[in-house]
Amino acid sequence: MSYLDNILFAILLVIGFGYFFSSIKKIKRNINLGIEVDRKDNPSARWKNMAMIAMGQSKMVKRPIAGALHIVVYLGFIIINIELLEIIIDGLFGTHRVFAFLGSFYDVLIGSFEILALLVLVAVTIFWIRRNVIKLKRFVMGDLKGFPKNDANYILYFEVVLMTLFLLMDASDLHLQNVSGGFSHFIKAGSFPVSQFIEPLFNGMANESVMLLFEAFWWLHIVGILVFMNYLYFSKHLHILLAFPNTYFADLNPLGQFDNLGAVTKEVKMMMDPNADPFAAAPAPAEGEIPAKFGASDIQDLNWVQLLNAYTCTECGRCTSACPANITGKKLSPRKIMMDTRDRMEEVGKNIDANKGVFIPDNKSLLNDYITAEELWACTSCNACVEECPVNISPLSIIMDMRRYLVMEQSAAPMPLNAMMTNIENNGAPWQYNQQDRLNWKNES
Repeated sequence: MSYLDNILFAILLVIGFGYFFSSIKKIKRNINLGIEVDRKDNPSARWKNMAMIAMGQSKMVKRPIAGALHIVVYLGFIIINIELLEIIIDGLFGTHRVFAFLGSFYDVLIGSFEILALLVLVAVTIFWIRRNVIKLKRFVMGDLKGFPKNDANYILYFEVVLMTLFLLMDASDLHLQNVSGGFSHFIKAGSFPVSQFIEPLFNGMANESVMLLFEAFWWLHIVGILVFMNYLYFSKHLHILLAFPNTYFADLNPLGQFDNLGAVTKEVKMMMDPNADPFAAAPAPAEGEIPAKFGASDIQDLNWVQLLNAYTCTECGRCTSACPANITGKKLSPRKIMMDTRDRMEEVGKNIDANKGVFIPDNKSLLNDYITAEELWACTSCNACVEECPVNISPLSIIMDMRRYLVMEQSAAPMPLNAMMTNIENNGAPWQYNQQDRLNWKNES
């Protein structure tokens, strides 16, 4: 590479990584729109979660075929991109295979990269067939349409192109390593168990032509990596990065254990004990401060972990395929809950960007404009979606917070629930009998 190529490569890196980090900054800003919640307890359990679930893929393999294929693609993504470090050094300083001094270990590395690249191509092909030929039900449901549906295919095409360019780059490199004269800087280094079968394609070509092809493959490969990296911000594949913090900060409480609202706890304590300190459970709002809502109607009412969940959603549909409400034909889709939350978060973020860092009310909210009350009340709170999620996302926590808002702020529960709550308030039991007649329930059978 000439000095001009080195400079062009450096500029390309600065643009690519600069845009990437600006996107990460936006994601962090949007996540921080949520309410603060402490998730720093029990760090050993949290590290274990992250190691087992995000890194070890322990929940993915519950569905063996998809799990095994995903592990291949995951390992390919992580390990092959170690090579990116060498590409960056070679591109900046005009060297060739700068890590070749590692000797036989380097040969093992390159050989492993090639085998993984081939396995990734096989796995991606099977993934494509599952989505577009077999059409597994969770990939063709009504909640997955438009860009979200096409996004998965775009990523599969990206991976095919990147792995193919990687193998073609190695094959042309191997060819130039084996010629004499004029290409002495192509030192013999690396092991090529896959590309050695592609290398004969270059036989009979002029060395200069092969050199041009190698440079084209090299540039397209690195540009493709940078484009892929920046596409992640717009894609469900952001979970490649966010699965790690998401599993670390996940709720460690047993499934089904819900948090208590401090303001409600305070009221209950006051009712049960008139001598209780009214400020012990939750401090009173300061003068002029707007009291906190009961529950959530928009993303600012959710906590930051719930917003992190939304960005981490893989849109795999395991949650929806296991949801009993969805299976019985109700409108609820836990996957849609997470996608809607992310879409609303992006809308609020764009509002902030357009108004120089300040959110201007847009007469929209997550509730009603994105998620309907019908969806929320269809949930059985069984936790099947939480159990199924491969990266520990909890759609149920968002559903329950929005239900709280409907009940406690709008008194908008379905009629049977309103009747039950009225009975509890008046009679101390879910039934319509007063306390003197509370045993009458046994005659209902």
